[in-house]
Amino acid sequence: MTSKPPNILLVVADGMQERTIDPEHPCRTPHLQRLMTRGVRVRNAYTPLPTCSPARASLMTGLLPHNHGVLEVEHTVDPDQSMLRADRPHWAQRLRDAGYATAYFGKWHIERTAELDRFGWDVHDIRGAKAHRDSSQKGGVMAEAPLDPQTVRYYRGPAGYNDALQYGVTDVPPERRQIGLPTRLAAEHLAVAPAGLPWCCCVSFYEPNEALVVGREAYEQYDLDRLPLPASLRDDLHGRPALYRREQAIWNGTPDEVWRQVLACYYGRITEIDAQLGRLLDVLEASGQLEDTVVVFTSDHGRYVGAHGMDAHNFGAFEEAYRIPMVVAGPGVAADAATDARVGLHDLCPTICDLTGTTAPDRIDGRSFATLLRDPPAVEGDFREGYAEYHGTRFRLSQRVYWKGPWKYVFNGFDHDEMYNLQDDPYELVNLAGREEHAGRARHMMAQIWRYARQTGDHTICNTHYHSMRFGIVGPEVSDG
Repeated sequence: MTSKPPNILLVVADGMQERTIDPEHPCRTPHLQRLMTRGVRVRNAYTPLPTCSPARASLMTGLLPHNHGVLEVEHTVDPDQSMLRADRPHWAQRLRDAGYATAYFGKWHIERTAELDRFGWDVHDIRGAKAHRDSSQKGGVMAEAPLDPQTVRYYRGPAGYNDALQYGVTDVPPERRQIGLPTRLAAEHLAVAPAGLPWCCCVSFYEPNEALVVGREAYEQYDLDRLPLPASLRDDLHGRPALYRREQAIWNGTPDEVWRQVLACYYGRITEIDAQLGRLLDVLEASGQLEDTVVVFTSDHGRYVGAHGMDAHNFGAFEEAYRIPMVVAGPGVAADAATDARVGLHDLCPTICDLTGTTAPDRIDGRSFATLLRDPPAVEGDFREGYAEYHGTRFRLSQRVYWKGPWKYVFNGFDHDEMYNLQDDPYELVNLAGREEHAGRARHMMAQIWRYARQTGDHTICNTHYHSMRFGIVGPEVSDG
């Protein structure tokens, strides 16, 4: 390693489940497995909000969504809503101020201006973003490649809804589709990275989320007849919020063979993302920069793909939507390690600053986990709590999520609460909230939600003393449950 600060390569997928990088999982990710042998896998990493724009804004600012202002996808609301607050600095600005050469390629989807130089990115190319946004607003997706008519399916109905592509297989290879563009741009940039300067490069993807268009080569790595269905596919959602059942009803009647097709296309897209990561690692290795580079692979949020009988990612506080892959490797990071510590996507902001020796923005909600990366067993016990929020996506509601060890509590402002033991019930099939034998734990965990709300200035829910809003089993001013 040279004496200069480490380079940073940040690779961000969209809508990728954490479980898909388990070595025994049917999804094939050889390059992520290669990266994990060089670094640390954080198995309980989570998104602070399971929707693209809020999660990505949290990644950049280190703030929870109620503090950075982007509460849902920015292009679906009026211009004065879901605005990224201008006085909240980003970690890329800190790196640039410290002498880093910065570059950003691919999906932005954080705020409307697309003026990335304002946020610390000297070189940037988010080509394709406008076309993707325009097609999304029409209810569809970019028809970027001819699809095999034998392997294509659309969402259709009820009357009045636009048809939307669900999945399809194409013979156009990744390098000639949208998925290959950020990688090509980044590879070209990294090949001529400024000599003597540390650099930071973010490579951001739309995949594996959105319509599941996958190349045939990746798709054919999966045997449809042998793909296991999600363990919670038949969850009747008894004892969970009624909204979840309304969401599930969208996919009622979907045959198992369609769910397997969905999974094959989803896993195939992850395999394609994995190959993009491999290309980037090869570029770094060939140019002699790999040993001097901290590589971070993560996702903005997860996706259901059949879990709990649902797809997409917006509604429901289940782990498939909240748990995200987080793999970090490079100088100062332990090798071939995995940890059950819990860290949030917003914690990457101070962590990247810590790893590069730069000063993190002040008044942030994130917490550096650089010490965890250096020696996971020594400090794992210090990273047991997590806190996330949700404000609805086009349909307003309020939800807060708190994790502590294997326990998870979900405060729902629109229905009854949820509580799960993720060790005994990893697929969240049994809601323990409201059971007398768990009343003490429930009060304690609700008190911790209020603690996080107070500490982070979540004024909207902290000021719910009005008599018609007393939904909590304990109130905002409780010191401990």
